[in-house]
Amino acid sequence: MGRHELSDAEWEFVRPLLPLALRGRKRVDDRRVLNGIVWKFRTGSAWRDVPDRYGPWATLHTRFRRWAKDGTFARMLQAAQARADAAGGIDWLVSVDSTVVRAHQHAAGAPKRGALDPALGRSRGGLTTKIHLACDGLGRPLGFVLTGGNVNDCTRFTEVMETIRVPRLGSGRPRTRPVHVLGHKGYSSRAIRTWLRRRGITHTIPERADQVRNRARRGSRGGRPPAFGRELYKRRNVVERCFNRLKQWRGVATRYDKTAESYQAAVTLASLLMWV
Repeated sequence: MGRHELSDAEWEFVRPLLPLALRGRKRVDDRRVLNGIVWKFRTGSAWRDVPDRYGPWATLHTRFRRWAKDGTFARMLQAAQARADAAGGIDWLVSVDSTVVRAHQHAAGAPKRGALDPALGRSRGGLTTKIHLACDGLGRPLGFVLTGGNVNDCTRFTEVMETIRVPRLGSGRPRTRPVHVLGHKGYSSRAIRTWLRRRGITHTIPERADQVRNRARRGSRGGRPPAFGRELYKRRNVVERCFNRLKQWRGVATRYDKTAESYQAAVTLASLLMWV
């Protein structure tokens, strides 16, 4: 096993999840191709610079785009989460946060057909993409959403929470509801707290200073402050560690992909290997 390549245990997990080629010529070995894809995103290299030992770069790119479009990477990630949930290995204390990723100039070259890339935005640092993510209590991604870097965190909270969908290995509906949610004060809004309360999800989200002042100014009409567990809130740092692990992939830490679809597949692949 070379550097950045799948171990035998990782390959045995992902092998049955890959689609089979039922027609046409015998294709390049899937493990060899997947190792090349992982090498590309771990190093942040261009497709043409992937070493020859992984096969033709065009084959790697074509296979990656095919698996990104047909949802192969997303299904593999859900399978890994389902296996962990069946073994009782998911800590359902969920933390939500976002991180901004600088987009390389190559990421802005795709034809838009008159529409802007929904996952590219112009902020103070230039063109950026933001990953809005929810992770379990052990710092492993449960779901994420891509937007432009200039999008406010609280506007995507419910969308991120709705990406949490862990299938059951047996019968039953997928699990979508965490036990508790941790978020920073950017998520402190009446709409978010109401959404969580209606679904029976307890949460620890600190109030913003202006909200505290407004409630104090209104006196008894301002109501009671929301409950806040200081010790529990300290566990929110797992989402920061999750982002640190994701950004060890240089192709995730900087977006080189021209389409949001490809970049989302890259983040999904990195998340998958964190579970496996």
